[in-house]
Amino acid sequence: MRAILPAAALLLLSTAPALAQSTPDAPPAGTANGFDADTVTAGVAAAYLTDYEGSDDYSVIPAPAAIGSISGYAFQYLGNRLSVDLIRNPAGPTWDLQAGPIGVVNFNRSNTKSIDDRRVKALGEVNTAYEIGGFVGVGKTGVITSPYDRLAASVSYRYDVGNAHESGIWQPTVSYFTPLSQKAAVGIFVSGERAAGKYARTYFSVSPQQSLASGLPVYNARGGWKNWSLGVAGTYALSGDLLHGWKAVGGVNYRRLLNDYADSPLTSIAGSRTQWLAALGVAYTF
Repeated sequence: MRAILPAAALLLLSTAPALAQSTPDAPPAGTANGFDADTVTAGVAAAYLTDYEGSDDYSVIPAPAAIGSISGYAFQYLGNRLSVDLIRNPAGPTWDLQAGPIGVVNFNRSNTKSIDDRRVKALGEVNTAYEIGGFVGVGKTGVITSPYDRLAASVSYRYDVGNAHESGIWQPTVSYFTPLSQKAAVGIFVSGERAAGKYARTYFSVSPQQSLASGLPVYNARGGWKNWSLGVAGTYALSGDLLHGWKAVGGVNYRRLLNDYADSPLTSIAGSRTQWLAALGVAYTF
């Protein structure tokens, strides 16, 4: 799992319990008679993603995830990310305010054995980053296609409290989900990340010593907007419907690195500013 594992986010989109019943007189998704019933979805996907942030080499890794709502409080475990919404979800198709803690374990370039490019491997390993922060957001259920589709927007901030990049990352996200039937649903999301200068220097700069070891030119990366992402995902119930039972999940994400992150030799010479991800797996809703 490198950096922020996007495969897990795709799994979240594909199994979100708010994507369910499509008939007007049916109870909304994830509830018995409303929106407040407990529900948990757990799954695993095979994720095809880059060796490191900025790489053009790919590998396949497992991406576990679990999401749910207990007593109206939502949680998300997405591979290397955990967040909890401390504002209780209201009942019914209404506005939903969100706020709570978030934690991410960032494995980007922490193990050179998983990197194919010899030049980047020669730069050496980076310590695992432990990023802690919070998020705020707002969502609305019943927006366009039915009483059960959902539009949401959020922004998070996390800071490395370890000894890796020791800096902060902002991440705004907008997502939309809609059921197609009682068995199928789709989602789309757009997101971006803005990282501080220490993050850029840790993962995208090349020092004179690293240049001698790798053959890549010396480069001093600056902070700023790091990337934007656009993804689509879907799910299909294999047993039961979207509210319970087994389902297939999958999705594709396109990510574009920006500014100094795209111009860095790790990206422009050894890798690519275009980053793709594909994920396919199964999940079960209890």
